[in-house]
Amino acid sequence: MFNIVLFEPEIPPNTGNIIRLCANTGTKLHLIHPLGFKINAKELRRAGLDYIDWSIVYHYNNYEDYIKKNSPKSFYAISTKGERYYSDCDFTKNDSFIFGPETRGLPEKILGKFPAEKILKIPMLKDSRSLNLSNAVSIIVYEAWRKIGFKNT
Repeated sequence: MFNIVLFEPEIPPNTGNIIRLCANTGTKLHLIHPLGFKINAKELRRAGLDYIDWSIVYHYNNYEDYIKKNSPKSFYAISTKGERYYSDCDFTKNDSFIFGPETRGLPEKILGKFPAEKILKIPMLKDSRSLNLSNAVSIIVYEAWRKIGFKNT
């Protein structure tokens, strides 16, 4: 299906919610360390419920480790700094989407690796900072899934 990549996530309930989302959509979750919490954190397990056992979660030491082990073919960065709306894309099966940490977003050293057309944004009112991470991931996953006709493979 799709690949969600969380670069250095900081808040356990957000990651737990994303685990639950991934389990329910057949999406793989990739966590790039360091994490802002312990993977067995009570808040993470509470938000993920028993879905943590159903989902596919991979761990990486850093961004380069993720790229080396996966070589994503169609890779999008999701950022408030993007110029292109996520809804203007034609997604395909196995697309990958990277999201930055909750308090600071993707750093320039990561964004700079993407061409402008691969940096997507979610529309918000002017002067808004950002959406909650798990909400943003949900928007992207469901739009991408819709674009491929809600096929599960």
